[in-house]
Amino acid sequence: MIERYNVPFSAAESLESLNPFVRKWFVGKYKEPTPPQRYSFRLIKEKRNLLITAPTGSGKTFSAFMAILSDLMNMAIENKLEEKIYCIYISPLRALNNDIYRNLSVPLEEIYKEISIPVTKITAGIRTGDTPQKERQRHLAHPPNILVTTPESMAILLNSPRFAENMKELRYVIVDEIHELANNKRGVHLSLSLERLSEQIGHDFVRVGLGATLHPIEEAARFLSGYKDEHTERDCYIVDATWDKKMDYMVMSPVRDMINASDALVENSIYKTIDSIIKENTTTLVFTNTRSGTERIVYNLMKRYKYGEEHIAAHHGSLSRDVRLGVEEMLKKGKLRCAVSSTSLELGIDIGSIDNVVQIGSPKSVSRAIQRIGRSGHSFNDVAKGEMVVVNRDDLVECSVMLDAARKRRLDSFTTPKNALDVLSQHIVGMSQVKKWGVYEAYATIRKSYPYHNLEFSDFLSLLEYLSGMYVGLESRRVYAKIWYDEKEKAFGRRGKLTRLIYFLNLGTIPDAVAIDVITLENKWIGSIEEEFLSKLEPGDIFVLAGKPFRFEFSKVMKAYVSPAIGQIPTIPPWYSEQLPLSYELALEIGKFRELFSGALQKDGVGRGIFAKKRKLDKKSEAAKVLDAMPMDGNAKLAMQGYFAEQMLYAGVVPNEKLILIEKTYDGEQERNLIIFHSLYGRRVNDALSRIAAITIGEKYDADVAVNVTDNGFVIATGEELELSKKEISSVIEALNAADIVLLLKRNIRKTEMMKRRFRYCAARSFMILRNYKGRKISVRKQQINSEFLLKAAEEISPNFPIIKETYREIFDDVMDLPRAKEVIKGLAKKEISYKIIETDVPSPFSHMLVTFGSSDIIMMADRRKHLRELHRLVMKKLGVKVK
Repeated sequence: MIERYNVPFSAAESLESLNPFVRKWFVGKYKEPTPPQRYSFRLIKEKRNLLITAPTGSGKTFSAFMAILSDLMNMAIENKLEEKIYCIYISPLRALNNDIYRNLSVPLEEIYKEISIPVTKITAGIRTGDTPQKERQRHLAHPPNILVTTPESMAILLNSPRFAENMKELRYVIVDEIHELANNKRGVHLSLSLERLSEQIGHDFVRVGLGATLHPIEEAARFLSGYKDEHTERDCYIVDATWDKKMDYMVMSPVRDMINASDALVENSIYKTIDSIIKENTTTLVFTNTRSGTERIVYNLMKRYKYGEEHIAAHHGSLSRDVRLGVEEMLKKGKLRCAVSSTSLELGIDIGSIDNVVQIGSPKSVSRAIQRIGRSGHSFNDVAKGEMVVVNRDDLVECSVMLDAARKRRLDSFTTPKNALDVLSQHIVGMSQVKKWGVYEAYATIRKSYPYHNLEFSDFLSLLEYLSGMYVGLESRRVYAKIWYDEKEKAFGRRGKLTRLIYFLNLGTIPDAVAIDVITLENKWIGSIEEEFLSKLEPGDIFVLAGKPFRFEFSKVMKAYVSPAIGQIPTIPPWYSEQLPLSYELALEIGKFRELFSGALQKDGVGRGIFAKKRKLDKKSEAAKVLDAMPMDGNAKLAMQGYFAEQMLYAGVVPNEKLILIEKTYDGEQERNLIIFHSLYGRRVNDALSRIAAITIGEKYDADVAVNVTDNGFVIATGEELELSKKEISSVIEALNAADIVLLLKRNIRKTEMMKRRFRYCAARSFMILRNYKGRKISVRKQQINSEFLLKAAEEISPNFPIIKETYREIFDDVMDLPRAKEVIKGLAKKEISYKIIETDVPSPFSHMLVTFGSSDIIMMADRRKHLRELHRLVMKKLGVKVK
């Protein structure tokens, strides 16, 4: 049973749960337990499975470890502590593992200093991919009582007989940063490892999960605890202290007029705002959404305000590990005034005390905003302070609604990938190395894992058939059997000595990725792009590289071929694959706000006077009442009011989550017809919806169409020769409900870069292609060549071949959000969601960011702002309002 524990124990009851020596140290150091600790000390002592969510500085780590250290100390005093592993701590971050190891070593040393009687020492050890061989051998000879490791190393240890023997007395498993695992295949991999571990040692253990923002928290608890058997969930208590830390946050617009302010004024105002915040605080952490944005901000702050490398530094995934560790160390020692990061510092790495967090642009989800702002105010009693500096009007709406949702304690939801067949392939191979398995016994063990609880038996059998080499067509492609499988006996097991090495060298879920060369059709090298960016490209897409626009034509293995697109507006920015998508829940919240605020303006009788240059917000108006309730500054309020007023007066309608506005317009500059769908559901849902709509139009009218997808909607562009009437657009919408959406998308996706790349990822995870063979690394180029041949071979065997099936599942459910796209289409069919088609001479204000999306890159930013200003001028001209 999953149950929230809502009444904390008293401080006295909590401390009473601890061993006397541990309690003495804790009280001397911290005086009293924090809110999550007032639950955990007692519950863990009672051997309860427990999920704790709490902000930075709330003592999450010690919430888990104090009761465990107490248990081990009791064993040590009773002379029952042996050289065995009693607790495993698992984190997705190696850097966090090093922090935990240090944070355990110091308390243990200090506790033992106060003990005068001879007591066996509690030991701790760390095992990751970086652990030296000598240290690994020492762990085998003298296993630590507490083992700190990663999900991947955990899976390796399961297949190490001597290590497995040392885990026979295991009592506790702690899974940290569970919010970073429960929503991806790395977490799915770990979930299976925990069930295999339980089966291997012959008993269950206490599971403790630690995380920040989790919703729905019950699903996270199920992910952590799994199932006892086919029908029964394991018990798990939930301690939710997410909102126990006070937060102070604000949306800031650096200028009063985001459209007509000059580029220089906007840029100067942004950096002046950041600089003033840095100067007001001892240590400031700035978040951007891209690595290029991080470098740009560091460069400009150094150049404009004479900060040196000893004052400010960048931290992101493209920097070397040594550089990142150096920045973290400087932060911990309080030597840096400011660190600028993309996403790499939002997790639980110890970076010391941060006074203030600045977010440039939207972090795209409420949960991420809370995590980032929560990095400030290191002590639990400190107030976490943060500002979101917005740079365009869509960001303004998004960030304001985001912080308002946080204030109302509304989080985005995560989804755990279900029945991932590639990850399961790895574990079946791993299981076969340990012992001979009965098919039904293995199936029962696998289904104890929450992500696989509803696994179809037929899918399980198809994997056994694939892994045992039953498909002759694959053996001719050098895909050999990894297990033996007896259909009559219904059993499987280890096959060949080499398979063990293949398992160890190819284990894991993170795909290899490399830079893709970009080459013209005349074989001239232009530069390189990330492979993930290539997977998003469709023939005809235009992007900027080396300061010039290029049209993507096709790819061959690790090369992308392009042609010049002089004078063409980019359809996709280079950072597109790096940018996080807007969460579906936040998109719906923005839709509700749009309806609320446009309704308030309607009541006020919005008119052209609202655009007066020196206007002020009428404090008695309905609009002011709505905006005063939002966490935003004065500039932001005026910009918000103007943005909505323009849309209402020009288009006559403000789209929301229950009303899709479809705008038929013309792009004179590019000589093309545009159909703009204002579908506010986030990029993942819009990715699916846009493909379905584009395929329907393309097939119905035998035409090539271009698609541009954003969080707030999508644009379908056709040439001048195809202009759909309102009636024809309406017939396209009606056709969506009758279409076989999955079949439609499969036909489209099979020919895309996304399918080619994603199939390789899934094939590598399932050992269909190898990343490492006999200690020799296989190049990504060779992996890709092999995977493209294997995709064709697998399709000849069966269109439902398990790895093909998993590739489509990953694309539909993890990359896109097809289930929710289906909900939108269903809502349209049931009239729960309505649509309105309008014709405009100039795209409406809410579509300006959509039609200029491809130019939202540093190289093209000035062009984009120029285009935005021109679109704005044309709209205002239609409204009879003069602008510069």
